[in-house]
Amino acid sequence: MPEKKTLERAHAAKRQGKSGSTQAGAFVKEQVDHIREGKHGAKSTKQAIAIGLSEARRAGVKLKPPKKGSVSEATRRKAKSDSDAGQGKTPTAGNAESHAKRSAAATKALKRESGAAASPKALSKQAHESASRRSAAERSAAAKKGAATRAAAARSQAAKKKAAATRASRAHH
Repeated sequence: MPEKKTLERAHAAKRQGKSGSTQAGAFVKEQVDHIREGKHGAKSTKQAIAIGLSEARRAGVKLKPPKKGSVSEATRRKAKSDSDAGQGKTPTAGNAESHAKRSAAATKALKRESGAAASPKALSKQAHESASRRSAAERSAAAKKGAATRAAAARSQAAKKKAAATRASRAHH
């Protein structure tokens, strides 16, 4: 169950007209924080992100299912069932005892994993690998779309930050 502050963050993002993936970011951040706090671990950074996305879908965030070639059919089915649950389309069938047992088993398994999946280095590596699978045009389009939903003051601040980063990187060369 997501924390109250996570749900509030996601609702705020939705009110501001942010995309589903941005809304889901709050849930992914929560998972990363949990791993860093030692509540549980994850086998990989991808798993930590997947858990966050699953929680987001179940909380009602409208996220597209993963692309056909990128994940297994089982993962696509899970994403669909999470989305359905989040939209209130599925009745909560089955006995509560089996749900509790499965939940406890999943938590126990995650507790056995290390916290390395949420290290800054692991997250950076995952982000770079993910970005490298997209073309420059796709990355540019995503940046433009993000800028469109950002307020003027935030855009100005982001531009100043980027300019400072550019100056710093050129100073090192």
